[in-house]
Amino acid sequence: MKMSELKDDTLTELAARGRELRHKIFTLRLQQASSRLEKPASLRTLRRDIARVETRMSQLRRAAAPAKA
Repeated sequence: MKMSELKDDTLTELAARGRELRHKIFTLRLQQASSRLEKPASLRTLRRDIARVETRMSQLRRAAAPAKA
């Protein structure tokens, strides 16, 4: 996932995507614990995708916040 894919999403869409990614990482961690994880690098990729979503959410929140004088 690239930041350009997240550019047009709203806060609610980003929150839903974040929940989905967190669920995926949870299932991958369960697979890792039971030694059935085929691609260990997918955990790293998901963590980075979650960070991208969180970064975009904070950017939107900062843009919507009233400016301090």
